[in-house]
Amino acid sequence: MPGLSNRVQTFTDSVIRRMTRISDEYGAINLSQGFPDFDPPKEIMDALAKAAYEGPHQYSITFGAENFREALARKQGRAIGRTIDPDKEIVVTCGGTEAMMCAMMTICNPGDKVMVFSPFYENYGADAILSGADPIYIPLVPPEYHFDMSLVEKGFQDGAKAIIVCNPSNPCGKVFSREELMGIGELAVKYDAFVVTDEVYEHMVYAPYHHTCMASLPGMYEHTITCNSLSKTYSITGWRLGYLIGPEEVIEAAKKVHDFLTVGAAAPLQEAATVGLNFPESYYTELLETYTKKRAYFLDGLDRIGLKHNVPQGTYFVLIDIQEFLDLPQFAGYTDLEFCEWMIKNIGVAAVPGSSFFKEDVNHLIRLHFAREEATIDEALERLSKLKELLK
Repeated sequence: MPGLSNRVQTFTDSVIRRMTRISDEYGAINLSQGFPDFDPPKEIMDALAKAAYEGPHQYSITFGAENFREALARKQGRAIGRTIDPDKEIVVTCGGTEAMMCAMMTICNPGDKVMVFSPFYENYGADAILSGADPIYIPLVPPEYHFDMSLVEKGFQDGAKAIIVCNPSNPCGKVFSREELMGIGELAVKYDAFVVTDEVYEHMVYAPYHHTCMASLPGMYEHTITCNSLSKTYSITGWRLGYLIGPEEVIEAAKKVHDFLTVGAAAPLQEAATVGLNFPESYYTELLETYTKKRAYFLDGLDRIGLKHNVPQGTYFVLIDIQEFLDLPQFAGYTDLEFCEWMIKNIGVAAVPGSSFFKEDVNHLIRLHFAREEATIDEALERLSKLKELLK
């Protein structure tokens, strides 16, 4: 057999999705892969039922159905603070994952450098490799996950063509302040570079923090490619509906990349999801209230158990410090991955090893999420309480 591509030897499969498969095998409560265990809004499900019988069932326009793009332009235009042209400044993709890959392949030539904050959503490293780019990692320093702006400037000075900003950040829940984004943006303009943002969790930002769209900042629209999806906002992660928003020249190129990657997102799902894009502002207020309560409920439970954790400013992810368990003789030599596998089999809760998110040598953190019904959270907490018995 001929040899395979060198690039596929440089990264693994998704550890997050691997944890879900192991969790399913052992019947664990899956707090690893970030998807809800509750239904999407009824209006969207009703619209899907209607589309099942009335269509559309054939290809939509490659870069997105017209009514879907128009609804997106209205919704995100309010967030960005400008009129978005649905024909020239939007590409609808098969999930936020394709949106990011499409953005990277649109702007990167082989050998280009791209900055990535660490910890990072695991796809970003693979995206850089698959698009031929070389990642430069900028550490986010716990516990507040601050970063050194001088390192960002050095990255641009060293030739970085773009920087990826996940805001709010998966996995650490950091919400980038307006001042931080302004600083990054000013450097991007100074060095004539792109900012590629992942804003999937834009509606899950907890008081007193606020979400700022990078593209809304002065002078930044022409330097920003916004990646987003409907997955988390409407609890439809399996529908795989994402999108890119950016200046016309970038989007026209991205349309070509997208066309030959996937042709287009599913037509009936776009039709149904358009209903959600037209929801009033009250929907997003209620969504935030729901997740604010879930965050408090889950963190209170972790505190009662005595598990050490961060307090996420956004997203529905929490990082748990497991060092005290790794110090026990029975876990001598364990990696965080091995500990997560042990947890699935012996505790019945699935987590993601933190090492899959960090470029640095981090082996003492695991990621859990709280996008679950209260009863599921209760059962998960009950099982997690068994961890503390190990310390007695």
